[in-house]
Parts: sequence; structure tokens; C-alpha cells
Amino acid sequence: MGNSHATTIATTPFADQRPGTSGLRKKVEIFKQRHYLENFIQSIFDSLEGYQGASFVVGGDGRYYNREAVQKILKIAAANGVGRIVVGQGGILSTPAASALIRSLNAFGGIVLSASHNPGGPHGDFGVKYNISNGGPAPEKVTEAIYRRTLDIASYRIVNAEDVDIDALGESMIGDMRVTVVDSVANYKALMQTLFDFDRIRDAFRSGLTFTFDAMSAVTGPYARALFEDELGAQPGSVINATPLPDFGGRHPDPNLVHARHLYDLAMSDGAPDLCAASDGDGDRNLIIGRGRFVTPSDSLAILAANATIAPGYRKGVAGIARSMPTSGAADRVAEKLSVQLYETPTGWKYFGNLLDAGLVTICGEESAGAGSDHVREKDGLWAVLFWLDILAARKESVDAIVRRHWARYGRNYYSRHDYEEIASDGAHALIETLRQRLPALRSQGIGALEVATADDFAYHDPVDGSDSKHQGLRVIFADGSRIVYRLSGTGTAGATLRVYIERYEPDPAQQYLETQAALADLVTLSRELAEIERYTQRAAPSVIT
Repeated sequence: MGNSHATTIATTPFADQRPGTSGLRKKVEIFKQRHYLENFIQSIFDSLEGYQGASFVVGGDGRYYNREAVQKILKIAAANGVGRIVVGQGGILSTPAASALIRSLNAFGGIVLSASHNPGGPHGDFGVKYNISNGGPAPEKVTEAIYRRTLDIASYRIVNAEDVDIDALGESMIGDMRVTVVDSVANYKALMQTLFDFDRIRDAFRSGLTFTFDAMSAVTGPYARALFEDELGAQPGSVINATPLPDFGGRHPDPNLVHARHLYDLAMSDGAPDLCAASDGDGDRNLIIGRGRFVTPSDSLAILAANATIAPGYRKGVAGIARSMPTSGAADRVAEKLSVQLYETPTGWKYFGNLLDAGLVTICGEESAGAGSDHVREKDGLWAVLFWLDILAARKESVDAIVRRHWARYGRNYYSRHDYEEIASDGAHALIETLRQRLPALRSQGIGALEVATADDFAYHDPVDGSDSKHQGLRVIFADGSRIVYRLSGTGTAGATLRVYIERYEPDPAQQYLETQAALADLVTLSRELAEIERYTQRAAPSVIT
């Protein structure tokens, strides 16, 4: 392919190619429009400087259109002077594995193909995200530059060449660009071996630790089999739904209590495994359920931080802890006991990147089943599962016992998220704007007998680069520490999603074992009345409660 030549193709702009915090996500049918994907990829290169001759990483979660998109990216990259592309075998790279590979290769950046936990298939979703040299999502100044370029792009460059055999390990050429197809798992597995005590986990499995991991027919299947079964000795068949499928087997690859209900039911059954776990479409989220005990993502983050020194990679302790604003305050109490700084950021993993790069934090997480550390610049589902396995192996206690001991020491944050999915955008934005205007009155008057300590529109000042991010979610915080948070999410591709977060802190061990929704019932009712949710969304109840 070394004699291939580049061609300039005339095109017209698409007005809807605005990447959000999770990249550009649209329906597959939109990405398959003539020139659509090409426009966006060319706009990425047009927005970068000094990349000619440099290395990039490319891979995705294996969803429908992944393979075709990889081939187009390779040819456009070659036409734009990229020196080398490293691509995961079969076009497969989990999002955290892509981040790890960018970092280990000192690559200029990477293009990650994923719509995260969204459904796949011909009528499902597709996504493209650009990651920078630290392995993390591009900052807003980069994504904004890419978007501005999509508005006036007139042509893109592409090499006329045969498709690369991305299933065969090794090297080939497209024009003057080298293409290296690598084992998708090897680099990531080697990194995990530096963080956790694999011998200890092996011994635990030999001693009878039982485990079920659901890869949800998504990207983590090959990683999970290589790690849990082949390397650590979990029983064959411990990893289920392990083959990545373009449509995820018709399932919604979101590891929550709705789409992974079967795991919850298994964990609550007689003879349940010691640990049930799952990850999502692109491998950056996690679900942790012990025998008889679901662990909320917020509690999981706090427990991992509290037990960090168990794992070899964190034996020296943590420099600090970061959480997204909607995440419960459970991690705050761990940070206080450890005498380290707690950083509260907007939702979006890129906000953790600066803190991690500056060495201010070691462990960070979001309430939406995402946790990670300074080993990569993305959240990492398998990392969280391995961490839990290492803790179980070291402490020789059940998940339930570990959670109960944690609550007894730090207190329990009763916490729930209520999602109103695919609601009309106009109504969702009207709800937020109306409530925003009411915040000053709430601060001064309270709500009935409840004293309001804070009612604000969360804003964040980045302590590293000095940037400011406003309008990141509406918070109503009561004097007893209870919270209600309202936020519109941008992870879907249809309509809007209103997320309502309800939280109550309970320090009394005798009151820490109520059913979550019962413990939060008064605040749930208040959250709906305060924002007039049914009026603005036409929904009497949320789509999903987690």
C-alpha cells in the first residue's frame, strides 16, 4: 500500500457535529450519511497542530459500524501526514485500554469509537471521541475547535487504498503511514499486574472464592476472560456474555439494576457467588454486587479509597480523592479521615484529568458507575472489579461485611438517582431554568420546616489551569447534610435526560439498614414537588431508579 496516494474530496458542513463531554454521539444512520464521519475526522486533524509524523491510537468497543469507521480513520490519517497508527486487533480497544496504550506509547493522541453504555446495532448509537496525549478526553478548548471546524469544512483528505487487515497482528503501510495492529488486551493486562496482587487473588480463587462477571456482549469480554479466567484462575464460565457483538446481543450494555437485573437476582439468590460484577459497552463503568449486598457506585468509590493501601499499586496511600458533584459525600468522609484533599468537580472525566496530571489526586469517581485512578485518564470498569477482588482476597470477608464495617466507621449516605429519560428537551430546559430562578428564594426562606443551607447552580474553578465551568447542576443542600441535585445529562442521543439525585446522611449505625427508597421517601416526594417534574416532563415516575 506504500504507493497509495491521497485525494481531496469536496464536502459540505453538518451543523450537528458538536462533541460533548463524551465525544460525538449520534444514531448509526446519521454517521453513515455521505461524508458525515469523514467530516468529523478531518475536523479533528484540522484542529490539531504539530501532529505530522506522530503516532496515534485507534480502537473502539466493537459496536456496529466500528470496523468500517476504523478503515476510514486510517485512510484519512494517512492523507493528513500521521506517521503511525496503532490499532487494537479487530478494531477493538476498551476505552481505558485505549487510554493506557496512548500513555504507554507516548502517542500524540487517540480516536476512540464508542457510544459507551448506549445500545448498538444498525439502529443503535455510535460515537467518536478524541483523546489527548495524557490518554484522557480532549478538553473543552479542543472539542470546541473541532466543532467550529465542522461548521465550515469544505473538503477532507483521504488515501485511496485497500482496507488494512486489522485482524492480523503486525505492521503494514498506507501511503507513508505505518499501521501496527496490536493485541488489544496485552498492554492493559500488564498494567493491571503492576497495580494488584495477582498471586493473592489466585490464592483466593483456589480457596473457593466464587465470581460471576457479565461482559454484556460488549468490549470487556476478551479482557475479562484473559484476566479473570486465564490469568487469575476463576472457574471457567465465570465470565458470561464474553463475545463482543455489534448489537450487544440486542441488550442495553449499561451495568445498572435495570439492564443487569439478572446479576442482582443471582447475587440475592441461594448459593450466590461471593461477587457478581459487570462492565458496560466500552469498558469504563462497573457494577459491584456481593452476596446479598448491592454496592452503590458512590459507596464503592469510598470503600476503594478507604482500602487503597491493600493493593500494591497504592501502598503508599492516596494523594487526594476526587468525585463528581452529583456523587454522594461518602468519599468526603474517607478523605477527611485520611487527611487528604477532596475535590468536587463537574460531571465528566476530563475534569479529573488535570487533578491526576498534577498529582493532586490518586482515586476518583462518578456516581454513574465510574471509578478510576492515576493509572489511566478514563474511568475503568475492570480496574474496579480487580480492586474489589484484591480487597476480598486480602480481608477474607464478604462484600456485605466490608460494606457494613465501612458504614459503622464513616456513616452511611443513603443515595439514589432517578432518571427521566428521553423527555422533551423544551420541557426539561424549562424545568431547569424555572428552578434556577427560584434558588435565591429557597436560600432565604427554606422549604417548609426544612432549613436550606445552600441552594445554588454548581460552578467549578479548576485549581490547575484556572478555568471556570458554570451551570453544572442545581443543588439544594439542607442543614442536616441532605441533598437534592438536578442535572440534565448529555449521554443519550434522543431527547433529554433529567437526572435527580437524592441523598441523606445517617451516622447512627442502628439506622443504617433501612431500604434505600424508604429512607429517602420524604426527599423523593419533595424532589418531584420542588421542581414540578410531572408538569414539565409529563412523567409521573422516573424511567430508571438506581
